[in-house]
Amino acid sequence: MSTDTSSEESSRQAVPGVVRGRGTASSGPHAANRWIALAVLSLAQLMVILDSTIVNIALPTAQHDLGFSTDDRQWVVTGYALVFGSLLLLGGRLADLFGHKRLFLIGVAGFAVASAVGGAAGGFPMLLAARVAQGGFAAMLAPAALSLLSVTFADDANERGRAFGVFGAVSGAGGALGLLLGGILTQSVSWRWCLYVNLVIAVLAFVGALIWLSAGDRPERVRFDIAGTATAVLGLVGIVYGLGNAGSKGWTDIWTLGAVVAGAALVVVFVLIERRADHPLLPLGVILDRTRGTAYLAVGISGIGSFAVFLFLTYYLEDTLRFTPIQTGVAFLPMVGLLIIGAIVSGAALMPRTGPRPIVPVGCLLAATGMVLLTGIGTDSSYAGGVLPALLVIGFGFGLIFGPAQNAATSGVRSHEAGAASAMVNTAQQIGGSIGTAVFSSLAASAITNYLHVHAATATRAATLADATITGYHLVFWIAAAVFLGSAALAAVLFRSGPLPVDADAVPAAAF
Repeated sequence: MSTDTSSEESSRQAVPGVVRGRGTASSGPHAANRWIALAVLSLAQLMVILDSTIVNIALPTAQHDLGFSTDDRQWVVTGYALVFGSLLLLGGRLADLFGHKRLFLIGVAGFAVASAVGGAAGGFPMLLAARVAQGGFAAMLAPAALSLLSVTFADDANERGRAFGVFGAVSGAGGALGLLLGGILTQSVSWRWCLYVNLVIAVLAFVGALIWLSAGDRPERVRFDIAGTATAVLGLVGIVYGLGNAGSKGWTDIWTLGAVVAGAALVVVFVLIERRADHPLLPLGVILDRTRGTAYLAVGISGIGSFAVFLFLTYYLEDTLRFTPIQTGVAFLPMVGLLIIGAIVSGAALMPRTGPRPIVPVGCLLAATGMVLLTGIGTDSSYAGGVLPALLVIGFGFGLIFGPAQNAATSGVRSHEAGAASAMVNTAQQIGGSIGTAVFSSLAASAITNYLHVHAATATRAATLADATITGYHLVFWIAAAVFLGSAALAAVLFRSGPLPVDADAVPAAAF
């Protein structure tokens, strides 16, 4: 008995960032520390999520100020997404090998420096280089933050549920808050502050991490999986790059279809390499676990559908309803409020009792319902009557999806693989978002073109274009509804019933 106790205690102390002491989750000095640690990790996550949308609002002004072309403007967004998405697995594994807190601090500091360079950019090359660097450091920061959260709240199901509810709310709401903050900063100060604002957030997160995050024991050094790393990075680069070209070059262009096919082939090669590797970049047991594998599917598929809200509803509010950037950001706040409520309620009250199986499908069904409601908007719809009800339903649905799915995606994983498991969450969401952007943009453009061709002689050009645009939006929202229905069905069938395991190093992997 004493040997088992000693072994269990030793295992727990080896978890980087975990607050030690089983059974003391709700009492003692460490209880407060872990909630401060949650605030630090959520702040860093917010910084990464904000930059996926805050720069979008600033781009037209930055383009005018720096004098770069519309084709170049796309790469300010794509460059960040390309590097971030392709390096996430590498960043997660580096966190496992060299320490989650160490990679977290490097990521925060590097992201801040890159943001400062971008804010001071005197031309397009400097701005693009800064965005690429932001993506690289975000690929270190994001999986390190999620893995630190997972191991810090590994020993109490109730606290873990609440913590992931808060973290999921931040992850889901960050994109909408980025639209609001980007509009305020661009109109009130300068587009450059959409990048400089990261310095304030980064300083708070960095100092907080130094004080409140435990370093844990440094994992044992092992041989690095060079072949797996190369195929994973190149494969993800091909997929994200190809999808990014779909809107401008079309699906049959060699730089679209060729890049996606080559990237997918390299991912297959990566899996074959990982099956035989002694020290794999991504231990396959991480994704073959039924609960975690289903969570990655849910996050990826929901990532596809969620872009229909943030991208095309933004277009509708600004182009059709003539909202200013600030008004557009404010318009999303009710959705953010319901998302936060849904995430916290599901994390604190439901996840510890039921696990993700009944929660995530309901969230997906609510999101699908909200998308169907959006198909009723028209050129003369009001925000209060046409948009707001859908946003409230979608927001609560998102809250039931992302927090519980992130929790499930990192549950039951051993501490030395927490970085890889966390990286897979971000990779699934990033790839899902890239697919959603490419597919929905292409479908909307085709629908608009077809409508204009059919109705060109029946109305004025302006009226026809407005109706055609709404038709394109409707198609996107219908398909997004179908995507969320598919995610609901998969989650209901594949998730295991019951609460999640709470002690990562005491739970063996459970394969499909």
